[in-house]
Amino acid sequence: MPIRYTLQRVLESITMIFIVLILVFMLMLFIPGDPVLFMLGLVGTDNVDAVNPEVYAIMRDRLGLDDPVLVRFFRWFWAVLQGDLGTSIRFGVPVADIIIGRLPATLYLGMASIVIGLIIAIPLGVLAAINEGKWIDHVANGFVLFGLVTPSFVVALFAVLIFAVYIGGLPSIGYIPPQEDFWGFLKHIILPASVMGLDLGASTLRYLRTDFLEQMKQDYVRTARAKGIPERVVFGKHVLKNSLISFVTVLGFDIQRLLGGSTIIETMFAYPGISFLMFQSILSRDFAIVQGVVLFIAIIVIAVNLLVDFIYSVLDPRVRYA
Repeated sequence: MPIRYTLQRVLESITMIFIVLILVFMLMLFIPGDPVLFMLGLVGTDNVDAVNPEVYAIMRDRLGLDDPVLVRFFRWFWAVLQGDLGTSIRFGVPVADIIIGRLPATLYLGMASIVIGLIIAIPLGVLAAINEGKWIDHVANGFVLFGLVTPSFVVALFAVLIFAVYIGGLPSIGYIPPQEDFWGFLKHIILPASVMGLDLGASTLRYLRTDFLEQMKQDYVRTARAKGIPERVVFGKHVLKNSLISFVTVLGFDIQRLLGGSTIIETMFAYPGISFLMFQSILSRDFAIVQGVVLFIAIIVIAVNLLVDFIYSVLDPRVRYA
């Protein structure tokens, strides 16, 4: 990509991150509950009278909760610029260390979900496009319809009911690092990854099938067929290659959607990723972790968008950034 365009996109990304920081910080102000009361074990109550006033005042002062909003924001923002995301009031350790510790679990889940989704979407999309109007095409459309209209938590409930309760053999909660027990890791990740992969596969298949059919109606395909080129070569060398830009767009969107949708799945399966960490932190009013996780996710989303723009120019030299 041209340097000017790259710098412009980087500046836009920095501006977007700053806006996200402001929105998240302001949102934390409206969440009911008092972090001090949580630290003192008084969860689910706002009865400040049950606490020693001096202890309560000292703890609020130590957390900076009585400072003006702008002072608190810029103090936190300046710390973030220095790589300090704050300290968790729940765990008592730096937020960055907690996020880094939970990150591998989320990455494993995300990569497994993408692999499962692509294994479903690409072959089924190719077969549906080649056999338009036939039974395999109807199966693909039925799968897309089911995946788009069925909430992921409903699929997760049925998956747990069938494979963890009735059939058995697959755990419904927890996580084991692959370096400790690889087989146990696979058993714990297969259900949440499959649920997320089915959702991703349905949305990806929808776009791939449409794009494949559109490409197959182009003049260059008719010309290749008229020259007697085998159908598998036409589809594999030309149609698939020209569909890569749409594929990259959909995949980039799905990766971003996985980060948001994984909160429900990680919570249902008690999977210790960063999304489940954020959910627990909201309940415990651990604002430092919530802000840190949202910032981290925002950076990943923006980085994926930049990467997609770069891949465009590599896949298709005709793409130019003015």
